[in-house]
Amino acid sequence: MKRTLLCLLVFQLVGCTELQQVVNQLPQGGTGIGNAEIAQGLREALNMGIEKQVNKLANENGFFRNELVKILLPEELQKVDKTLRDVGLGSLADEGLKIINRAAEDAVGEATPIFVDAVKGITFNDAKQILLGADNAATQYLERSTKTQLYGKFNPIIKNSFQKVGADKIWSNIITKYNNLPLTNDVNPDLTDYTTNEALEGVYTMIALEEKEIRTKASSRTTDLLKRVFSLQD
Repeated sequence: MKRTLLCLLVFQLVGCTELQQVVNQLPQGGTGIGNAEIAQGLREALNMGIEKQVNKLANENGFFRNELVKILLPEELQKVDKTLRDVGLGSLADEGLKIINRAAEDAVGEATPIFVDAVKGITFNDAKQILLGADNAATQYLERSTKTQLYGKFNPIIKNSFQKVGADKIWSNIITKYNNLPLTNDVNPDLTDYTTNEALEGVYTMIALEEKEIRTKASSRTTDLLKRVFSLQD
C-alpha cells in the first residue's frame, strides 16, 4: 500500500523520463503480478465495459431513455425547439429529438469489433501507465485509439438511419417551418456530424462509468484477475 501511494505521488511530480522509471517499479515480486497480468486485467475491465455498457446503448432507447448520454439538440436548434413548442408544434419537436437518438442507437452496434481490436493492442507499458492513471485512464486510451475509426463507421450509418426513418425530411420540415416564422434567423446545422460526435461521446461516457466502478468499488471486480490487478491502485 505504501509503495503504491508513493508511486501515485511521484506520478504527479515527475516528467516523462522519470515517469517511466516509476511505473517500472510497480509491485511484482511480492504480489506475484507481472506486467502481462496487469495488461490482461485492464483488457478484461475494458471488455467488461464494452459488453455491459456499449451493447446496452445499441438497444432501442439506449440513448433516448438514458439521461447520461441522451442526445439533446445542438445549441443552434435549441431555440428552434423552444419556438416550435411556443407556437403549438411540440409534437414535431419531440419527433425530431427522438429520431436523432434512434440514429445513434443504430450506429453503436458497429463499435464493438473496433473496441475489441483496440483493447488487444494494449501494451505492457500502456497498461502500467493506465493503471496508475485517472479513474477513466483506460477509457481515454480507448478513445485515442478508436475515435477516428469509429467516426468513419458511425457517420454513414447515422446518415442512412436518418434517411431510413425519414429524419432528413422531418428535420427539413422542422427547420423550414422555423425559418419561415417571423423574427427568426435562419439555421441549417449539419445534424449528421453533430449526432455522430454526440454518439461517440455517449459511448465513451458509459465505458468510463464502468471503469470507475471497477477502480473504486471492490464489489465490481467480479473475477480473480480484476481483484488482483486493481488492488494495486487502491
